[in-house]
Formats: sequence, C-alpha cells, structure tokens
Amino acid sequence: MRAVLRVAALTCAATIAIQTTGTTGHASAQDTLAPLEAALETQPDDIKAGNDYRMAILKVNQYDRALTFFEKLTKAHPQAANAHLNYGFAYVDKIPVAGAITQVILANNALGEFTKSLELKPSWIGYYTRGNSYLFWPRIFNRTQLGLNDLNEALRIQKAEPKRAIHALVFVALGDGYWKIDKLDEAMRVWKEGLAAFPDHAGLKGRLANQGDALQKLIESNYDPAKRVDTSLADLWSTQ
Repeated sequence: MRAVLRVAALTCAATIAIQTTGTTGHASAQDTLAPLEAALETQPDDIKAGNDYRMAILKVNQYDRALTFFEKLTKAHPQAANAHLNYGFAYVDKIPVAGAITQVILANNALGEFTKSLELKPSWIGYYTRGNSYLFWPRIFNRTQLGLNDLNEALRIQKAEPKRAIHALVFVALGDGYWKIDKLDEAMRVWKEGLAAFPDHAGLKGRLANQGDALQKLIESNYDPAKRVDTSLADLWSTQ
C-alpha cells in the first residue's frame, strides 16, 4: 500500500510539473521527468506510468534520456513486461527525428523489446503493437506475414473480450497487411468486418471508400517513418 501511495504522489507531482511547464515555462525538464522516473522505479511494470513518462518526454524532445532510462529500468527489472513494452515505444518515438539508417536500427530495437514483452506476458496490446510494427518494414524484409500472424492473434483475443473502441485498430492494420501482400479481397473482407463493428471509424471508412492509387496513397502515408506515430496507450484505460 505504501508503494502504491508513493507512486500516486509522485505521479501527481509530475502532472503538476507538466502543467506548470505548459503555462509558465519555468519548470525544467528535470523537474518534469524526475518524478515520473521515480514512480517507474517504484512500479516498473505500471503501463500507465510508463506511458505518462513517454508522453512527457515527447513534450521536451529528450528521446535519448527515455531510452537510457528504460534500458536501466529493464535491466533492473527484466521480468517487467510493460517496461519492455514502453521501452519499445520509446524507440518508436525517436524514429521520426532520426536519419534513415538510424531509423532501421531503432525500429529493429523496438521489435526486440515488443518481443520480450510478449514472451513475458502475452497480451492484446503486445500482439497488436508488434504486428503493426512489422507492417512498417518494406516487403523485401519479409516481415509482413509476421505482422499478419500477430494481428490475427490480437483479433482472436479481442473477440473473446468486451468490445472497445481501440479494437478497431486491429481491423485497420490487418487489412493493411493483406493489402501489402496483394491480397486485396482479404483486406476488403477485414475492413468490412471492422466497419460493421465500428461504423464510425474514419480509418476503416476511408479504406473502403478508396481504391487503386488513392488507396495506395492512403495506406502508404500511414507507414511513413518520417511521420510521427501516435504511441499513446491512453485508450487502453479510457472509459469512452
């Protein structure tokens, strides 16, 4: 109980620091990030605390600090599956600001951490994350099928759970994977299944409303390593 209360207090302090940074600009990155790091050191497997830390890192562009911190955290707590998951996302967060060769290294390191997380604790978010990550690799690397395998496992898991809005992402990515290996009929089937379950999802509607070059442009724009990917995991605990 003391540990939980300590995490809550540290997270609250960090939130205040973030708000202060946004309004007055007087709080330093150290003031903002140190309490979040302390919270994670207390509860390394807290997925929300790890996500909050990464979102704070994005505000101050200190990607290397996050990578250094998560490296130490996972070495100190190698069985913390969610620490490995957030470590992988920290690599992804740096990709848009890196050079082409470094982007490949970062992406590969991210996959390694996602795999470690899954080995420790198989989960819907783990399979979706790694599966979607494989889709960013050009077909020459032969990783698209690996992505499809993971995404189909995520789909199997979510069909056994109460439906949540975030589940629509699996239908989007799974269809994209089939499209990437020229299985357009399968892609259309998956997107239609997803739209039937999530009729207001813009990504699914956009894919079904386009074809040919327009569809290619739409999909490829979502897998551009120069574009920042939304890596926030807040929808996992959202009540919406």
